[in-house]
Amino acid sequence: MYKISIGPEEIEKLPLTTFTGKIIVIDTEGPELTKAIAYLKRQKYIGFDTETKPTFSPEQKRTGVALLQLSGPEKAYLFRIKKIGMQPKIREILADEKIVKIGAAVADDVRGLEKYHNFTAKSFIDLQKIGWEYGIRDKSVKKMAAIILGIKISKKEQLSNWEAETLSEGQQKYAAMDAWVCREMYIKLLKSEKNPLTKEEQMPPTQLKQMLEKKAKKAKITEEEKKRQETKKRRMALKRKLYRKRRAARKKAEKSAAIINNGQNNTEERKG
Repeated sequence: MYKISIGPEEIEKLPLTTFTGKIIVIDTEGPELTKAIAYLKRQKYIGFDTETKPTFSPEQKRTGVALLQLSGPEKAYLFRIKKIGMQPKIREILADEKIVKIGAAVADDVRGLEKYHNFTAKSFIDLQKIGWEYGIRDKSVKKMAAIILGIKISKKEQLSNWEAETLSEGQQKYAAMDAWVCREMYIKLLKSEKNPLTKEEQMPPTQLKQMLEKKAKKAKITEEEKKRQETKKRRMALKRKLYRKRRAARKKAEKSAAIINNGQNNTEERKG
């Protein structure tokens, strides 16, 4: 059973892990691209991710996906899409339903790649959409990796320039790790027992708090209304009881008056 969520303090205590396999950067067409495709086609599961040059102000124009990462168990390929485009062989991998591609927020990544060339994405798994089935609410790759694999991964290079002329060693390791770790998490989940979260447990803490406060407020109002209704019923019961007593007293008085009147009439009749 996995933790539903994990905090920064807990993550800091975990061992920092990096991708230790071979990282191959593909920035031209040729033999290396052919080798990359051949390797990836042999895989059943592939880690998937993309990187885009960050923007730091509204005035800056987003330039689209710069890097596509596809990783097997011991090799990670970094395709510099800005330089080679969405090659037919790459699209073929992404459209192959026999090869499972695993990532996080994959729909956004796929849309980014489709801006270069349309393709039919098949057999994609989004970890953010299946984590709840295993009792996990957190959705960031860093937090999921900590929960599922018990490791800490660095996000230091996340906001670096992915369109740089040459990718630094740090960028390469970061990019490879992000794809590879998604693959490893999925394989681990496949071996794990499912423990689905309730709808309430799936909510972010702030949203859950608001919902519980709303429910508590509603329950309080309902309880107060219930008390008002009960008070109203008691008052109505007392009124009915009082009414019955008054009616009984009135009938008794009327009966006594009738007896008295009847006695007086009989006396008058005898006198007459």
